[in-house]
Parts: sequence; C-alpha cells; structure tokens
Amino acid sequence: MSSRKVLVRHVSSLRCDELPDSQAPYIPDWLECHRKPVKMILRLYSSFILFWDFCIILVYFALQMLRSLYQFVKPPKRKSVAGEIVAIFGTSRGVGRDLAIQLAELGAKVACIDINSTDNDILVKGINDSGYIAHGFECDVTNKNDVIRTTSAIEKKFGHVTMLFHCCGVPSPRSIVTEPPPIQTTLNLSVISHFWLLEAILPKMKRNNHGHIVFLTSVAGLSGVKHQTPLSVAQFAVQGLFESVLDELRIEKFQKSIHTSLVHLYPFVVTEKCRNDIRMRIPSAFGTIPAEEAARRIIDGVRRNELEIGIPKYLLVLGHLVRLLPRRATLLLRELFDTGVDF
Repeated sequence: MSSRKVLVRHVSSLRCDELPDSQAPYIPDWLECHRKPVKMILRLYSSFILFWDFCIILVYFALQMLRSLYQFVKPPKRKSVAGEIVAIFGTSRGVGRDLAIQLAELGAKVACIDINSTDNDILVKGINDSGYIAHGFECDVTNKNDVIRTTSAIEKKFGHVTMLFHCCGVPSPRSIVTEPPPIQTTLNLSVISHFWLLEAILPKMKRNNHGHIVFLTSVAGLSGVKHQTPLSVAQFAVQGLFESVLDELRIEKFQKSIHTSLVHLYPFVVTEKCRNDIRMRIPSAFGTIPAEEAARRIIDGVRRNELEIGIPKYLLVLGHLVRLLPRRATLLLRELFDTGVDF
C-alpha cells in the first residue's frame, strides 16, 4: 500500500474519533470506491420519484377538469335536506329570511337566529302556521358567550346542528352607499362572529362526521367598494376563512362528509321589497334578482355541494376571468361599469 493511501486513511480515522461514538460514520472498504456511483443512483431515483409524482398530479388534474366539464353539462344530483337541523344566523330580513322559509318547506328543522327578535318571531310564526318546523332564537353573534348559549339551546330543542348558514354582515344594497358603521363593529359582525360559531358547531360536526357550512359574502370581497374599506376587508377575510376551513377539513379527511360552500352575493343585483338606492352606468348589463330567487339558487348550489356559488352565477365566472387580466385592465373595467357608486 502506498504511503499516500495510508496517510489519507489515518486522517479519516482521526476525524471519526473526534465525533461521538453514536455519530461516527462507518464506511466499509469495499464501498469507499463506489461512493460516487451510489450518489448518482440515488439522485436518479429521487428524480424518477419526482417525475412520477408530477405525472400523477397531471393525471388527477386532467380528471378533475373533465369532471368539472361533465358536471357543468350535467350537474350533480341534489341531496335531500329533510330532517337536517339548520341554523341560520341573520333571518329577520333579506336572503337569510327567505333561506329559512325555503329550507323549512324542504323538510328541514330550522333554527331562526337574529338579534331582532320582533321580525324573527313573525317569521317563525309564519313558518309554523304553514305546517313546517322552525324555532326562533335571539342572539348577538359578536358575543361569544351568547353564541355558546344559543347553540346549546338549539341542541336542546332540535339536536346537533348539521347545516350552518352565516348571513350576518352581508351588506344590503342601501348599506353600501350609506355611512359605514364603526370599523370594530364591522369586523366583529362580519369576521369574528364566524370564529365563535365555528368553535361552537364545527367540532360536533366532526364527531358526527356530517355537516355543511355555508359562508355568505358580497362582491365587496372581490373588488372592493368606494368609501367602504372596512366592509371590503371584512368580506375578503370571509373568503380567506372559507379557504382555511376547507383546507383544514381536507387535511383531517373530512372533505367528503363535511361540506363547505362560499356564496358571493352581489347586493346591487339582489333586491328586497324596499327601495334600491344603487344606480349603475349600465343598468341593463346586470338586471336584478328578487331575494327569494337568490335564496332558491343558493339552496340549489348547497344541495349540489358546490364549493362556490355566485348570485348571479355568470358574474362569479366573469370575476375569476377578470383576475387573469393585467391590473390596469381591471381598473378600466371598473371605471366602465362603476357599480354601486354612480348616482
């Protein structure tokens, strides 16, 4: 053996002796000369695994695209809501009120919850007089203790909530052009209340391995509204919350038993039995939808387990397509339509 090889082995043994016994590497003599080929084989193996995973992702992606196209032509079958225990927060007016009426007509047991007990009681009486099942609860969704008390009362009356609709904080057409409420009030009603409701209801849905959560938000969460920054921020936050809950359910393997839906309401399109103060530069481009029709479309999407529901539907598709355009182009489109601010 040459003196050079002896010196190299001597230096290597000194370096290994400096390490703790548990960390000292042991490399057989026969493997010393094959170290570089082994590294190359491991790199090729890692590259092959990465390429294989990428191919699998492409296949699944293509299958999901084909599935979406098929469901666009032939929508999924509607699931039954008969016997479901539905909690709707914000039922004294607007879409929440019509959701309660129509879900009760479909056979659900509806818990009508609102801070306005007077109008809420009138709604509950009308549903019960029609032969359907509903019960009214007064609740301030911005108060955590009040939310816990109300959900406990619902459980005593009907059982565990299986469907949750959060209709609070979604602006009416008139509220978009009026003086905005205090920032903290807006955030508490539109965002923080979601957390109190999810903390009270979602764990029980997981234990029962069954449920559906519906988040209602407005167009303010897609493009913003002039002089209504807190409202827009709150509506953007609701979309972020929806994405987070959806991902949490996916990671915990609940995505097939606990469904989530995000509803995009366009307040200048949905009209109630009241005066709509919003006028647009091109009114004929949008038209209007009665609140009861909006509720009917929301329920149809929920019964088909749609992830995103647009009222009207085409504006949601248009909103996603517009996001692909350069930012300056989207600003020009907003100048053209000028929704919600042209008097």
